[in-house]
Amino acid sequence: MAMQQGIYHSLTEHKRQHRKSFAVLVDPDKVNDHHMGELVNLAVEAGVDYFFVGGSLVISNYLDECVQFIKKTCAIPVILFPGSPSQVSKYADALLYLSLISGRNPELLIGQHVVSAPIVKQSGLEIMPTGYMVIDGGAPTTVSYISNASPLPSDKNEIAMCTAMAGEMLGMKLIYMDSGSGAKRAISTSMIEKVSSCIEVPLIVGGGITDAEKAYLNCKSGADVIVVGNAIEKDATLIREMAAAIHSVPVKIRL
Repeated sequence: MAMQQGIYHSLTEHKRQHRKSFAVLVDPDKVNDHHMGELVNLAVEAGVDYFFVGGSLVISNYLDECVQFIKKTCAIPVILFPGSPSQVSKYADALLYLSLISGRNPELLIGQHVVSAPIVKQSGLEIMPTGYMVIDGGAPTTVSYISNASPLPSDKNEIAMCTAMAGEMLGMKLIYMDSGSGAKRAISTSMIEKVSSCIEVPLIVGGGITDAEKAYLNCKSGADVIVVGNAIEKDATLIREMAAAIHSVPVKIRL
């Protein structure tokens, strides 16, 4: 079990040391073994910190195979990022147990969790309670459609800040701000700065991050983990640039 306690510890340690992490998001519906082989090689070469595996729908049955493929070909930890509570694979290392705190749909705050709790508990995965905040990225996303919940307005930094604070005080161990897959615009650095300045837990940021500079600036603004999926689906070689940029953010040494 010692191994399974490790992911959250590594996230908090990285945050304490101001070390930024890069997570590559893999949607099992969009990959096969051939893709995965290429992706894993690039990720290992670039020093990617985590694989996030999941999607809004997951209509193929490739979830287990996808996770197992990563686990047998490299040592990068695999964290499930489920679009619904049924997306559980016992082969992963950890699970983001998402509560959609930016919306007001009770099903995604707690309802689906009640139904899935026995399966999730039984999976043996390290469970990381995550306050999930969807920020308006300028395009309707699968997340906002499926969740039947309005995203947070992209220019309302105070609302985002209060939402993240509430999530942390309710016991969420991570805050994940996402402008959704294929977002027209990424979350503003001013919003990231505002949110990161008022919480102690690690902050994950994803959605609409299409180039290395954006990833770097998000880290400088206070993001602890940058998640990129869509941009890499279009051009896998971006992994190298993104990883280099994220890992080049100066580490602050605490004496």
